[in-house]
Amino acid sequence: MSRKPSAAWRPVAAMESLRQRARLLRQVRAFFDRRGVLEVNTPLLSRWGIPDPAIPSIPAEAGDGRRWLHTSPEFPMKRLLASGSGDIYQICPVFRDGEQGRWHNPEFTLLEWYRLGMEEQALAMEVCELVAELAREAEGPLANLESEPAVISYREAYRRHAGVDPFEDETGAIAEAAIRVTGTGGPLDWGRNDWLDLLGSLKVYPALGHGRPAVVTEFPADQAALARVHPGSPPTAARFEVVLGGVEIANGFHELSDPEEQLRRFRVETEERQGQGLPPVPWDPQLISALEAGLPDCAGVALGLDRLIALVLGCDGIGPVTAFPWDRA
Repeated sequence: MSRKPSAAWRPVAAMESLRQRARLLRQVRAFFDRRGVLEVNTPLLSRWGIPDPAIPSIPAEAGDGRRWLHTSPEFPMKRLLASGSGDIYQICPVFRDGEQGRWHNPEFTLLEWYRLGMEEQALAMEVCELVAELAREAEGPLANLESEPAVISYREAYRRHAGVDPFEDETGAIAEAAIRVTGTGGPLDWGRNDWLDLLGSLKVYPALGHGRPAVVTEFPADQAALARVHPGSPPTAARFEVVLGGVEIANGFHELSDPEEQLRRFRVETEERQGQGLPPVPWDPQLISALEAGLPDCAGVALGLDRLIALVLGCDGIGPVTAFPWDRA
């Protein structure tokens, strides 16, 4: 009996979509070339991972021991910045375990760049300029997208679209609002930011970024990640996210340059991992050394290129612009 050949060897994306993707990648490089931003390349594998329990790293065994596929090129790019590279960008595959769906794949393409002497607000505007330029180049449904974004604070976005105050309301009230949306509960160990993230993905962000990009600003200080914190009452993170068509496409910071504060955050994340019963992930001491040597004042952003390309081409997910997704890799 002859065996019927499987079609799983074929790419998911149509060849025309892949040609359009390649054209848009050339446009991205032209965008940065005009601005004098240097393209760089850093390792995909590192001896250190990301201790943040919300960003699951994928381990890889090597001849000299365990290494980690990077979830972002951020740490080595900051080592370049501290070495005097000036403005830099990188387009590369990154890896995050367990993220799979319409807008997620465990391996995806990230565009990350850093601008010296730039505040996070100015960098957010540059992101929106790139988005509008690619939308025009694609000549798709977003060809007339405005580059001037709708700017909204994190607090106002949640008040307006989820009916909660993310700074003032009790965790129980935020959880109840999320449960009303989903109709089910969540894990028993979920904390405040877990519920806020769920509300954001289901209610807040789907309402943003229609007709023009939306820039969400002034995140809670405990969501600063690698951003500085602005003093105030309440203090807020020097962080922004860009949303297009209800989908978050970019996350940016006025970068933290204090090595002691960075080390403190690594230790907090390590303790959180232990509390959740997750395996340890070693944090990067070379990043601390680079910060001690002196990271220049800068803002940085990571943009999901698969998502952006899919949106400007009018696709309902990243599948049509991904040749071989996780189940065919």
